Amino acid sequence: MHRDEDLATIATFYRRVQWSALALGLLWVVWLLAPILSPFVIAAILGWLGDPMVDRLEARRISRNTAVILVFGAMAVVLLVVAVLLIPVLEDQVMILVNSLPGYRDWFVGTALPWVEHRTGLQILSWLDPERLFVLIREHWQSAGGAASAVLGYVSRSGFALLGWLANIVLLPVLSFFFLRDWDLIVGRIGLLVPRDHFDTVRRLALESNEVLGGFLRGQMLVMLILGLLYALGLWLVGLDLGILIGLIAGLLTFVPYLGPAFIVLFGGIAALVQFGDWQHLAGVGVVFAVGQLVESFVLTPMLVGDRIGLHPMAVIFAVMAGGTLFGFLGMLLALPVAAVVNVLLRYTQERYRQSRLYAGDTPVISLDAGLSEATIESNHDASEV
Repeated sequence: MHRDEDLATIATFYRRVQWSALALGLLWVVWLLAPILSPFVIAAILGWLGDPMVDRLEARRISRNTAVILVFGAMAVVLLVVAVLLIPVLEDQVMILVNSLPGYRDWFVGTALPWVEHRTGLQILSWLDPERLFVLIREHWQSAGGAASAVLGYVSRSGFALLGWLANIVLLPVLSFFFLRDWDLIVGRIGLLVPRDHFDTVRRLALESNEVLGGFLRGQMLVMLILGLLYALGLWLVGLDLGILIGLIAGLLTFVPYLGPAFIVLFGGIAALVQFGDWQHLAGVGVVFAVGQLVESFVLTPMLVGDRIGLHPMAVIFAVMAGGTLFGFLGMLLALPVAAVVNVLLRYTQERYRQSRLYAGDTPVISLDAGLSEATIESNHDASEV
């Protein structure tokens, strides 16, 4: 009997080792293919987000192909309208930024650095003197030549990377259409691969992950859009030339906790100081920041996002940074979805642990309320006296 139990334990251990090796192998393949997987991941996310709308149209007796065409067309029209409205504005903002760079440089060298030197006692400007920089380059010309070669190599690689990005942009609509059309088929085929004795558990976890992640992503996208427009409008009303650009970027960065507000405070404050140099416009940036935080904390997040993902802000920041470090842009795309799914799995693991013998022990422990036990003792004592 004991021998059979030992053999079963060894077999279970080897199965776990095989599954672990398979998981590590998949991660290694994803790491190798990360440069070409980004459009597939974005297209899969778009297909997954659009599938509920396709299912609703199918429920109204519209064919799958027609529903997919309608949803895909609506998504394309929305993206096209956004591009038509934003591209001219962003082009003007970029031109303003390029023309303003000399002013920012003069403010940085003539105002910011002297203030820092006066407060800290550090001699920073001397390191930025052109003659000193020329002497340093001449004394370390070999290292400078190596650095220049590295920079030129990076620029040449960046040209190929730009071509790759253009190819991905062209490929993205095609992949999105096919993911949207075949999403239910893909999910069904994956479900057929799940072992039957684990199917109910996997289905439960998949549905929970889908609900958590779907609610979070749809809500977070709306929060990013609304906050971006709110920040851009607020900074434009303050009078900043780069207010629209700073506001839109801050809105996009709100998916990482505290990064969007920090961007508003830092770059909005610098833009106000460079352009106006007074405390009134700096205070205006502070008002825009405060209003945005109030709207996000008390209106947008409770209504649109809530606590669906169930992750602490530090966990979200770590997930995004770890994903970017390990897999680059692909890792940043997958960071929050993977973190949400892992959080669901951790909750399930905690539930199983509390039901296990390791947590509960071999014998159940009955915990009596102190007040109830004392009342019971008194009633028994009175009954004995009677």
